[in-house]
Parts: sequence; structure tokens; C-alpha cells
Amino acid sequence: MTGTEAPPRRRSLVHHPDFRRLWVGDALGQLGAQLTGIALPVLAVRDLAATEWQMGVLTAAETAAFLVIGLPTGAWVDRMRKRRVLVTADLVRAATLAAVIALAFAGLASMPVLYAGALVISAATVFFDVAHQSYVPGLVGLEHIGEGNAKLQATASVAHVAAPALGGALLRVVPAPAVIAVNAVTYLVSALAVGRIRQVEQLPPVADRRPLRVEIAEGLRFVVHQPLLRRIVACTAVGNLFSAVGAAVGVIYALRVLGLDAAAYGTVLSASAVGGLAGAVAADRLQRWVGEGRLIPLAALAFAPGAALTPLASVLPVDPQVTLVVGGVLFFFAVVVYNVAQVSFRQRVCPPALLGRMNASVRFIVWGTTPFGALLGGWIGHSWGVLPALWVAAGGAVLAALPVLLSPLLRMRDLPGAPTPA
Repeated sequence: MTGTEAPPRRRSLVHHPDFRRLWVGDALGQLGAQLTGIALPVLAVRDLAATEWQMGVLTAAETAAFLVIGLPTGAWVDRMRKRRVLVTADLVRAATLAAVIALAFAGLASMPVLYAGALVISAATVFFDVAHQSYVPGLVGLEHIGEGNAKLQATASVAHVAAPALGGALLRVVPAPAVIAVNAVTYLVSALAVGRIRQVEQLPPVADRRPLRVEIAEGLRFVVHQPLLRRIVACTAVGNLFSAVGAAVGVIYALRVLGLDAAAYGTVLSASAVGGLAGAVAADRLQRWVGEGRLIPLAALAFAPGAALTPLASVLPVDPQVTLVVGGVLFFFAVVVYNVAQVSFRQRVCPPALLGRMNASVRFIVWGTTPFGALLGGWIGHSWGVLPALWVAAGGAVLAALPVLLSPLLRMRDLPGAPTPA
């Protein structure tokens, strides 16, 4: 090839059969999870008359497993075939939802039943998420990580757009357990799609295994000692803490304070999620234009205005649904752009043998704050009201951006790639 010839164009992952199967499975799981994400809180608030504190406990249960088993999960996943972990997690979540649905239709639904179901699904989701993020680099190759993450984020954003409106419309004509039943089916179909992936994974030799605590410490040490990753993890952890404060009272705010019905609430969530879809589409181009490094703090800076528009919806002289949608679009756009950049960076910078433990350590830290935020939001809502809880959440979004704003990231265009093996 002469010096004037252009290099061959990289083949899109659309043509990668195994990635397509993972993509389909992820899309179905995301769609179903979003339906449950609106139907389960509506079931609790509308049908079971849940209080602010009870909603805080339910939100905490949905992520408690990240705090309880988040660290050892990474070491376990690194010892397992990740495709098998994904399939098993889907089947466990489907079975758990089926049990909750059966109890609801039998008239036995209660908040403790929802707490128990949320805890089991939370544990299965920890395994699924750690295995999923650790599986992508080996499945598509390091050169396709950015494209793969952007496609998966776009799928999640489409689910955020379509599912709440669909769920809200369904809730007008069918009971909430029937909407949740759709999620059980999507998990089953997701397990079938992922189970058809043909790539054979090579497990590390059993003789190379060391005590579990040593392997866990390696993953945690990598996260804590990598200076840029440490800043990103701090930003995400603080952001999730205060997002959970708002999420704990969000449904009560929409249904009781603003007076929206379930369908209107679903429409708001769907319209807001368009921002996430736009972020997934624009992320790759923004990275090339602004630079991958400085895009992370700039996206984090946009969290706060989006979060502040939620409590402002009750006082501004504008239709509250419009205010909620504008805030949601801005917030989801910023979150998805931030996630595409930071997830690609950490997958690329981490040695392959540490991926499971690194992802588990990150998720332990960033999602481990969520149960505390949810309980805090429930307590503030119960003690002082829903609006003060939402303002605390908005103020926390400002604090979340500080670790990456006050870091070298703002001056960096490019982020480092994978380290050279010793």
C-alpha cells in the first residue's frame, strides 16, 4: 500500500454475530427492566399506599447487593464463563419476578414481598452487570470497545424512551403485576439470545488461582491507585448517592405532589429519556470534537441543572410536565455521554485478567452508595417533605462533579490506553 492510500474502514459491530446476540439480549433485558422500573413503584405507591420511608427502603433494596456482594462478585466472575453467568442471572431474575407476580395476583402483595424480590433481583443484577462489562472487551476486541459501548448505551436509551410510555399506557388498562410479567418474559428471551453466543471463553488455569481475598484486593487496589479512574469513581459514587435521594421520593412527587397519573408519569420518563438516546448517538462525535478526557468533567457539570429542574417543576409558571421533561433530557444526555466515555476508558486501561475484579470494585463503590442515598431520601421525605429531599439531590449533583472538575481530566484531550504487560 502506498503512503497516499487510506487505511481500510473498520467493519461495524453490526456484522459481528456474537455481538448481535449479546446486543439483542441486552436490549430485551433493558426493555423489561424499564417496564418494571415504572410498574413496581406505581404498585407500591398506588396499590399498597407506600410511605416515603417505605419507598426509600424499596429503592435501597434494589441496589443493596452491590454493597453486600459487590467485591467478591468480581473475583468469582473472573473464574467463571461470563456467558453462563449472564444466562443464569437472567433466569434467576425471571423466576423471581414470576414469584412476585403470582403473589400479587393472589392478593398477597405487600411491601415485604417487594423488598424480598428487589433484594434477589439486585443480587442477580450484580452478577449480570459485572459479567456483561467484563465480557464486551473479549468479545469484540479492544479496538471496538467504544463502538460496542455506544451501541449498548443507545439500546438502553431507546428502552428508556419506549418502555415508560408503554408502561404508563398499559397501567391504564391492566394491573401493575401484568406489566411486570412482561419483564419476566424479556429476561427469558434474553437468556436464550445470550445462550446462543458461539465464542468459546478460555478460563484462567485453576492452578493460577489465589485466595479470594488476595484477588479481590488486586481489583480494588487497581481502582484506588489509578489516579484518573479514582477521580471518575468518586464522581460517580457521589452522583449515585444523591440521585438515589431523589429517586426514593420521585414517584411520590409525581403522583401525589404534582398530581400526575401513571400514564402521564410514564410519558415524562419516556420524553426525558430522549436525552439519553441523543447522548448515545452524539457520544462518539463529542469525544472526537471535545476530547475524551475533558468530556468527562464537562458532562458531569451538566448533571446539576438537569436535577434542579425536578423540584422547580412545582413552582415555575410552566406546565410541570414540560419542566420535568427539559430537566430529564439534559440530565440523561449528560449521564449517557459521561458513561460512554468513562466505561470505555476503564475497560481499555485495565489488564484483561483484572476486568471482572476491576468492574466489581468500581460497581461496589459507585453503587454501594445508592442504598444509603435511598434511605436518606426516604428519611428526609418523611421528616421534612418531598421537595427538600429533591433539593438535596440537586445540590449533591454539584458536589458530584467536583472530583473530575478539579482534576487533570479537564486539561486532557486523550486518555491513556491499556498498559503494556510487564
